[in-house]
Amino acid sequence: MFALPLFMAPALQCSSQDRHPSFIIIFVDDLGYGDLGCYGHPTIMTPNIDNMADEGMRFTQFYVGAAVCSPSRAALLTGRLAIRTGVYGTTDPVGNRGVVFLQNSIGGLPASEITIAEMLKEKGYATGLIGKWHLGHQPEFLPGKQGFDYWFGIDHHQNGVRRVPSIATDRLNPSGEEERAVKRPWCSLYRNDTVIEENPDMRYLTKRYTDEALRFISRNKDRPFFLYFANNNPHVPLYATEDFEGKSKRGIYGDVVEEIDWSVGKILEKLKELGIDRNTLVWFISDNGPWLQRRQNGGSAGLLREGKNSTWEGGMRVPCIAWWPGTVPAGGVSPSLIAAMDLFPTFAGLSGAKIPGDRTFDGVDITGVLKGAQGSPREFIYYYINDKLYAVRKGPWKAHFITHDSYTPDLPVVHEIPLLYHLEVDPSEKYDLSGKFPGIVEELTREYEKQKLIRPVPSEIDKVMENQN
Repeated sequence: MFALPLFMAPALQCSSQDRHPSFIIIFVDDLGYGDLGCYGHPTIMTPNIDNMADEGMRFTQFYVGAAVCSPSRAALLTGRLAIRTGVYGTTDPVGNRGVVFLQNSIGGLPASEITIAEMLKEKGYATGLIGKWHLGHQPEFLPGKQGFDYWFGIDHHQNGVRRVPSIATDRLNPSGEEERAVKRPWCSLYRNDTVIEENPDMRYLTKRYTDEALRFISRNKDRPFFLYFANNNPHVPLYATEDFEGKSKRGIYGDVVEEIDWSVGKILEKLKELGIDRNTLVWFISDNGPWLQRRQNGGSAGLLREGKNSTWEGGMRVPCIAWWPGTVPAGGVSPSLIAAMDLFPTFAGLSGAKIPGDRTFDGVDITGVLKGAQGSPREFIYYYINDKLYAVRKGPWKAHFITHDSYTPDLPVVHEIPLLYHLEVDPSEKYDLSGKFPGIVEELTREYEKQKLIRPVPSEIDKVMENQN
């Protein structure tokens, strides 16, 4: 693991205002590595996000902390892998185990964890969450208990369907109908700790989220703020407003992504309009890779192998853009090895916040990379499914000790001799080089065994089963 220093890098000098910078994380759901124009998609039009990349820095080797939703969000917000927080297994009333929190899950992100919001709140930041939480829907786990002053959004992401006509799916389905849910059978829309709607019309959530985000920014323009904008799109089922449905050549999935692009454009436009763009660091990130099993209604990992719920590259390497006019070099493309957990210590350094000294973190301060420094400040990437370590990356080399394709009923395959790939030459993981480079296999095996010594914090399902025994 990476040991954080007792002191962090000093905050960068702000060119527009003499105060600590504000932070916005736009965290979308199930967007694949290949789903944006600036990452190579030929028919999804994302001019605002592409322009964000032109004015900022696009990362080509950015990883989230997990290949599915809840543990990925926990890793982002805490700077810690799921094995340290217990957010890797959930339970339902009959004891079934899953990897994300469901409508009948009993747990959530433990109150003992410290989020980015809690850390920044100690420095006087206004903190807001717009969108999907998905880290526990019981009252004791809601965002207000984790440092957020304001929340407008849904508690988790529950799939539900009913037949409705769709002009967007007419191009794919001659019947003009598709299994899509306009209103879900179980989904609550909150304002702070109060449910204001049950089963809200999901077609308008991106627009409603965006309006709320713009209001939050305007309310807090004269003070440092942290906005976590967690859009639950383009996770299926897919919805777009009348302004976007039926407009993309990519079908309804493209419609939804193009509406997200509109939303990003409105956020950046508001920052410029208020004159705080040069004092605001904005990130655009996906929570994990695309849900390939949804076919046309899922995204694409581009040249990367596999997708969501796998530890092949398509499951955890995601599109990521950082934007901060005057500080992040415009038009930058960084191949540095970066992880979502790195945002926690980076925000701490830039804000002057104190890193808690009573726990281990898995992130490193990447301020230097944001300013244009070459090289990668982190040495390893660890790939987990639940609490099991599947693969390790060091520099360009990645070794798979266990493999399992996305959402397949087949059992995971344990490799007596790990598969070895050189990701900078072979990002698609096609050519196993383990037989040619036994020394590298041995080196990564030592790191794998060392990392496996970390004992996972018990998850909620583990606690329930222990109490029952």
